[in-house]
Amino acid sequence: MNQEIRVINLSEYKQQKLSRQELPLDAAQLIRDKYSGKVSIEPTSFQPNADWNVKSEGWVGYIPLTEELELRLSPKEGVTISNIFRMLEYAYDLNSFQLQGGLVDLEFVEDLYERLAGILASRVLERGRRGYYRAYESRSSRLSCIRGRIDLRKACSSPWQALPFCHFEEHTSDVEENRILAWTLFQILKSGICSDRTLPTVRQAYRRLAQSATIEPCLPCDCIKRFYNRLNQDYEPMHALCRFFLECRGPGHEAGDRKMIPFLVNMNSLFELFVARWLEKNLGVRYSVQCQEEVLIDSRLNINFKIDLSIFDKESRSCALVMDTKYKVGNPNAEDIEQVAAYAEAKGCKEAILIYPEYSSSRLNGTVGNIRVRSGTFSLSEDPDLAGRRFVKESLGIEIE
Repeated sequence: MNQEIRVINLSEYKQQKLSRQELPLDAAQLIRDKYSGKVSIEPTSFQPNADWNVKSEGWVGYIPLTEELELRLSPKEGVTISNIFRMLEYAYDLNSFQLQGGLVDLEFVEDLYERLAGILASRVLERGRRGYYRAYESRSSRLSCIRGRIDLRKACSSPWQALPFCHFEEHTSDVEENRILAWTLFQILKSGICSDRTLPTVRQAYRRLAQSATIEPCLPCDCIKRFYNRLNQDYEPMHALCRFFLECRGPGHEAGDRKMIPFLVNMNSLFELFVARWLEKNLGVRYSVQCQEEVLIDSRLNINFKIDLSIFDKESRSCALVMDTKYKVGNPNAEDIEQVAAYAEAKGCKEAILIYPEYSSSRLNGTVGNIRVRSGTFSLSEDPDLAGRRFVKESLGIEIE
């Protein structure tokens, strides 16, 4: 980021006092209006010009408030940028980029964003040198010569039109596969996330792709469950990276003549998705994992809920246990216990586990009715694979090599 920008550093769930000089009133109002739920802010008293109490509520990233002021939301103590990438690697299936060795020098989350933006741009340029993916798209237009099929209904209803209205198939690079890449690069450029080191590469990739694809809005869901073949297989990891950027794009706001776009990672959602993907990959021999399974409670009232993780025994095909991830510090509370016990009851299983990202002073091991409820730790302050193996051994009694 530019050195002229003043940065306010906030750590997850750690309240910080800021003066009106450090955080002017207009910037504070912007936080309250645009980013409530992500950053909490309240005056320390009812006195005029009172200081602010500011706290990051489980989000990591950066928010450009003005052209001179930025909020940096850092992960909680002990969670490294390298570990955040490992979580993203599992959650968004980014393992094909093989980046781990190149991330040891990253200090802040925005550095990670910039590195990933540079990698996406480089992949787009590399694909451009071989030619962007092309496919047949349906088109309709009035043409000077007949192409494809004439629309007879339009011809009869408008006989005075000299040019025939035709429906035809065009072999083009202006397809959704390329439009997703172009829109993501456009958003990255607008965000101001890139320094002078990366910006030329991103700009070059965008301009080259913009010559082949229409720039139109795309959603994160457009990046998943797509069909790939031997001609566009290399688009799959690029689309996974696009999904990350589009999901982490926060609400923008105007600052002068610039559109300020933040990038924010919801650590609660990331932790849930990371644990699910890690278990899916490492429990494949004996157990299968189902994420966000929807369970109907009352069909008449259409009441249902979603279970974070359901673990099925492949041999018996029964639900062995349910798990609920909780991205917070401390011991389980009554609400958490009741919730995961209700999940287990709905699935007809006798085991339920609450998963936390940090070790607590005491572990839960009790019963609710005939359901055993325990707490376990999938630590984010150590190597994720090591933490995962320890969690599985303690929770399921399984040794993973």
